[in-house]
Amino acid sequence: MTSTVPNAVEHADEQQPPITMFGPDFPYAYDDFLAHPAGLGQIPATEHGTEVAVIGGGLSGIVAAYELMKMGLKPVVYEADQLGGRLRTVGFEGCDEELNCELGAMRFPPSSTALQHYIDLVGLETRPFPNPLAEATPSTVVDLKGESHYAETIDDLPQVYRDVAEAWNKCLEEGADFSDMNRAMRERDVPRIREIWAKLVEKLDNQTFYGYLCDSEAFKSFRHREIFGQVGFGTGGWDTDFPNSILEILRVVYTEADDHHRGIVGGSQQLPLRLWEREPEKIVHWPYGTSLSSLHVDGEPRPAVTRLHRTAGNQITVTDANGDIRTYKAAIFTAQSWMLLSKIACDDSLFPIDHWTAIERTHYMESSKLFVPVDRPFWLDKAVDDRGNPTGRDVMSMTLTDRMTRGTYLLDDGPDKPAVICLSYTWCDDSLKWLPLSANERMEVMLKSLGEIYPKVDIRKHIIGNPVTVSWENEPYFMGAFKANLPGHYRYQRRLFTHFMQDRLPEDKRGIFLAGDDISWTAGWAEGAVQTALNAVWGVMHHFGGATDATNPGPGDVYDEIAPVELPED
Repeated sequence: MTSTVPNAVEHADEQQPPITMFGPDFPYAYDDFLAHPAGLGQIPATEHGTEVAVIGGGLSGIVAAYELMKMGLKPVVYEADQLGGRLRTVGFEGCDEELNCELGAMRFPPSSTALQHYIDLVGLETRPFPNPLAEATPSTVVDLKGESHYAETIDDLPQVYRDVAEAWNKCLEEGADFSDMNRAMRERDVPRIREIWAKLVEKLDNQTFYGYLCDSEAFKSFRHREIFGQVGFGTGGWDTDFPNSILEILRVVYTEADDHHRGIVGGSQQLPLRLWEREPEKIVHWPYGTSLSSLHVDGEPRPAVTRLHRTAGNQITVTDANGDIRTYKAAIFTAQSWMLLSKIACDDSLFPIDHWTAIERTHYMESSKLFVPVDRPFWLDKAVDDRGNPTGRDVMSMTLTDRMTRGTYLLDDGPDKPAVICLSYTWCDDSLKWLPLSANERMEVMLKSLGEIYPKVDIRKHIIGNPVTVSWENEPYFMGAFKANLPGHYRYQRRLFTHFMQDRLPEDKRGIFLAGDDISWTAGWAEGAVQTALNAVWGVMHHFGGATDATNPGPGDVYDEIAPVELPED
């Protein structure tokens, strides 16, 4: 068992198909679409070389731009900060260049198969990420209410933790048809997926995660709910998600998005950066050797967008921070949705009013991290008792606690090399507690908390550089870490996700396509950014009069067969 509290019912058949992010809202095989030799589609030759604005140089924007370029269009990427978005890998001042930390996305589940396509395409390697009680994690300490428990597997924890694990499994089976849905998704049984999910969406859209637990007989104990919130499953405590819609959590557990994680060797930001420089072997219109970088002056994206408006002929006109004004037949917007409300001057005519409402209702999770570089992975040293006798335990472990640090991760690249500690990774209210503090002030509080858990360990003496921290809610071009729908937000999410199907929109509302993490059903997971990028690519292709190959239908071609559940508006 790799989770503190399992997020999947154990399966006896080890030969079953692997789980992917195939649904439940939109069961489309993006991995098959990408792998097909016919490619993603083509546009009329008369449109070759036409510029398309791509606003936002995060993963979604870069994937969309890369695929549009391969079709023969000319993507013009705008980026306010740096390529990569929340795939942000940074180093430590004065330390070895190979020593780095992930301020944004740092762990990726195997079910992210469209994402994996691009990881493989650019030749990146992955390795297991040390989540709580994962196979790659030597040991885990759970510290609640001043009492610590050391564990290498869940069986090493007290019985109450196994009781909580069992309660979660029962809760999923009784209230969300977990095994049935998990099986249907593995087998890509679209009718069954849609049948199960339609009932659950109607039943649970108005329910919080916490309310769902409270309604379960298995979680009638407050103590069990409290432990579950603090320790959680997969990546650790999930009480910061308690106010969110239970549908958000079900999407995670059905697809096993919170289990078996892998990290990208050398840092996740390499993925968008390598795509930016990559010269595709198969490309239309452009000469061999063309890359996104080569299509931009000095190999750099254009600066921040400051204004978006419609002009004659249903064109999209973009003004950037340099005052440059350019007009496009189509544009893809992949940045955080709130940018359209606060940082960019927008015409109301860009989107239908219902879509503006959905954008305004976007709810973001706050998130903070703090990393320190250390001389070596000292946590693998073996502890001794008060008499100097070896205990057989690691001196320090991956740590889950109800103290301010909440989650502490230990990251190394070998026993004799410098290493990194993520002293704290927190969300929502726990993240806001750090917001007024400087990096050094945060570190001091964290070291104090960890010192109470590990009184014999002098973490400070191993630190070899200054701390690096981020609070995503305080980042001016993000204003939050990732979207998480509140109860009753399903209709809003559906409007945003389906925006790429523009034949259903008035003609004067077409031509600009929403994509990115905010638009996906699985916000917070890079797979969603990739999937919505591919939706937008299909939308732009269709907008220009193009089409997919008959043997490889795109997401828009099969939309009517697998469209997300539509709830009544009245």
